[in-house]
Amino acid sequence: MTPKRWQKIEQLYHAALEREQSQRAAYLHEVCAGDDALRWEVESLLAQETQGNSFLESPAIDIAARAMAMDPSKSHIGRQLGAYKIVSLLGAGGMGEVYQAHDTKLGRDVAIKILPAAFVHDPERLARFQREARMLAALNHPNIATIHGLEQSGSVHYLVMELVSGVTLAERIEKGPLPLQDALKIAGLIAEALEAAHERGIIHRDLKPANVKVTPEGRVKVLDFGLAKAFTGDDGVDLSNASTLITVGSEEGRILGTPTYMSPEQARGKAVDKRTDIWAFGCVLYELLTARRSFGGETLSDIIAAVLEREPNWQALPAATPTKIRDLLRRCMQKDVNRRARDAGDVRIEIEEALATPLRTGPVVPSVFRRAAWQWALLSGLACLVIGAGVMGIAVRNLKSQPDPGSHSLARMVIPLPGDHLLGADTSNPIVALSPDGSRLVSVIRRGGSTQLYLRRLDQLEFTAILGTEGAINPFFSPDSQWIGFFSVPDVKLKKVSAAGGAPQILCDSSIISGASWGPDDTIIFSPSSGNAGLYQVPGAGGKPQMLASPDSQKGETSYSWPEFLPDGKSVLFSVQHGSEAADDAQIVVQSLETGMRRVLVAGGMLPRYVPTGHLVYVRAGTLMAIPFDLERQEVRNTPVPIQDGLRYTIADFSFSSLGWLVYVPRGEAGTDLRRLVWVDRRGLAQALAAPPRNYQFPRLSPDGQKIAVQIQTVKSDIWVYDLTRSALSRLTSEGSNGWPIWTPDGKHVTFASNKGGHENLFWKLADGSGTEERLTTSEHRQNPRSWSPDGRELVFEDTDTKTGEDIWVLPLQGDRNPRPFLRTPFSEGWAALSPDGHWLAYVSKELARSEIYVMAFPNAGGRWQISTEGGTEPLWARNGRELFYRSGEKMMAVDIGTQPTFAARKPRLLFESAAYERVSTTPNYDVSLDGQRFLMVEASEQQSAPQINVVLNWFEELKQEVPTGKK
Repeated sequence: MTPKRWQKIEQLYHAALEREQSQRAAYLHEVCAGDDALRWEVESLLAQETQGNSFLESPAIDIAARAMAMDPSKSHIGRQLGAYKIVSLLGAGGMGEVYQAHDTKLGRDVAIKILPAAFVHDPERLARFQREARMLAALNHPNIATIHGLEQSGSVHYLVMELVSGVTLAERIEKGPLPLQDALKIAGLIAEALEAAHERGIIHRDLKPANVKVTPEGRVKVLDFGLAKAFTGDDGVDLSNASTLITVGSEEGRILGTPTYMSPEQARGKAVDKRTDIWAFGCVLYELLTARRSFGGETLSDIIAAVLEREPNWQALPAATPTKIRDLLRRCMQKDVNRRARDAGDVRIEIEEALATPLRTGPVVPSVFRRAAWQWALLSGLACLVIGAGVMGIAVRNLKSQPDPGSHSLARMVIPLPGDHLLGADTSNPIVALSPDGSRLVSVIRRGGSTQLYLRRLDQLEFTAILGTEGAINPFFSPDSQWIGFFSVPDVKLKKVSAAGGAPQILCDSSIISGASWGPDDTIIFSPSSGNAGLYQVPGAGGKPQMLASPDSQKGETSYSWPEFLPDGKSVLFSVQHGSEAADDAQIVVQSLETGMRRVLVAGGMLPRYVPTGHLVYVRAGTLMAIPFDLERQEVRNTPVPIQDGLRYTIADFSFSSLGWLVYVPRGEAGTDLRRLVWVDRRGLAQALAAPPRNYQFPRLSPDGQKIAVQIQTVKSDIWVYDLTRSALSRLTSEGSNGWPIWTPDGKHVTFASNKGGHENLFWKLADGSGTEERLTTSEHRQNPRSWSPDGRELVFEDTDTKTGEDIWVLPLQGDRNPRPFLRTPFSEGWAALSPDGHWLAYVSKELARSEIYVMAFPNAGGRWQISTEGGTEPLWARNGRELFYRSGEKMMAVDIGTQPTFAARKPRLLFESAAYERVSTTPNYDVSLDGQRFLMVEASEQQSAPQINVVLNWFEELKQEVPTGKK
């Protein structure tokens, strides 16, 4: 920083002090117009003044720098320091003055940084700095400005550094955005520099365009690499360039970095690691592409608030920015550090791959696709689309060579998924949705054992992961196609996320939803699958859900599901189930939201949707059915007609746009996704069982280890038993929908949840298949069995309440069998597992930002120990009680347990990590062998059909031909 700059800062600082504090921001905004950096520098000093520090006393401003700002004659220009002759001043700041010098021994020009007096007069700090400087000097990378050495001449301590000529990226950006290729090449070299430094444990902490230079030869050099850390004491107090250090109070720590480029954790004064450089890298790349800062504001506090709470304007990115780069930017700039890109090497590879792919200068699909004239333009250009199908990544079938735009010609296409990705494995919830305007397709996609939402613009080539949507199901669009609603399984909430990008927003708490619809008045209607299982509404901006309709138990109604607004927003379609009937047998009704009047439209179907052609479409047995529907009279005519078969069981996936496109997920082999049961050893090596591929979930070994009780999902879910000795698979249940099996300690019964009696309550049945199911509980809440006490006298189960979420209850099997709550708090806690001796209960609690494993004494609650340290679900005990297993993402973890003289748990250790083994929810989708050396797990089968989404163009015309409404 030049002396002239310092003089300007001082003048503005004192001028601002003369004004009322409430007027300072407006004053600086006016006088610093066009120079945000100057305004930030003055505001940083003012922020310290409010803490009781004046400009001349501020620890953020080095004494030497202030002296030079007021009297340049006090500089070292012309002085000889050892072999170095000082030539000119380059800048000054909290880390000292920087000069250009000439090395008289080697005949080269270098940069000299003279250290602040605070370092020289503090031996401990100077020693720390010397250790860091030696480490930094070991960095040898072409894109990092080199530190040649740490020298001393008399009382002056100084760094000798490589002198880098050229312009900074900040200076280059002033001229406008960089060309896409140039920006990516520069960013790739910066990432390479970060990668090299991070491998040596060095972080920058102040990466910004002003700290990157491009030499006249076109080389990229990152400046001051690691100096921010080198100037940090072990006590956590940071000293850096005065313009980039902001003190926010001793109690909260100090914030190091330039506000616009600080990561959220850095802005909060928390400890940082290499991921803070990844954030700053994202900010730099964004600025290279847009010539605008990712986070701005009129005041320092506005900027910090933007960093902590808001998203960059993703729309500002050039239209030609590849999807891969857009996705990379979002991952680099994730506010949750645990969701952020973790490694600079991975970032570099992403950029190299983007550069290796021919960059488009605009969308592949014509811009007319964004207008209501899509159909005509699409049909008139189908021949061209066939030729370009390989480019679009869409296979096109059944096309006429030159279709007439006025005809009813049809086109059927397949949208494949990328690489090793598969469609979501959840067969109980829809996984695809097409935006009303037809411009976007969202789908639940899994990679290995993890799922999240992916978005594909239909005028682009690739699916893009929507960050923060891990474990999402049931996606749906807002009427304007700008928002995507979904249910988040990990934290049991209804959420929304902008289709343009950004962090998901919580709308409300809810158990897993059975459908949702976004109305024209910005109200969302949804149906929780447990608790009351009625219809609720919540504002599109979020809030407390309000009940709209509740099942009438006197009429045998057990649940309402799959709501759909009619166009006027005053009536809603939905399915009504009675007793234990399958979802396919539900009634489809229409109900007025104003009067409450209801009419049954169809007996036997689900997922009702109104089509603008004058039809009601719904699903039955994996077939899409249609029947003429009079919207004004709200009544159906004639009989239903099948119009598309082969849809995925159990919940058929289909969606359509207002312009006539239909998308659906075809049925896989055997009518569902296929998986296999495998033994996995403690190293992660798998061996398949002889059991045939099925849609297995929640396998449980019998107490003698000879049989497996397992849930199999087809049109509905049922409990089956696989005999390991005979390799025989037999059905145990048949009525209603049944799941979550566990064995009684004596192995004679299998306990499970079933909706056979209406609501999903607890049942058991003899494991040999004889006799009938016996109901154990009667409740309007959803209940799932979790664990038996060793003596078989008590059953620990999970009860879902609309107010408190999941709670842990105990059912005594002696006496009157009245259940009692064991752990019931405002937070969700469940998935309980009793230790083999019955004295300890492991469970999952969501009271923190993520699920963690805890252990509590049982049956008398007392004491609590946190077991997992970085998130955890699916707890299970070893049969000897000396180990507790759980999963953390794709990691299988083990914890050694001791109980004498009191409970104690050691640090969790990783057994293996693999995405190959399915996770359905936070319920354990595995079991442990009797000796604790193997895990019974569920693995995706290679027999699955190819991952794809089917598309039918001009579907409305087909529907009108196949199912005439009688209207012209």
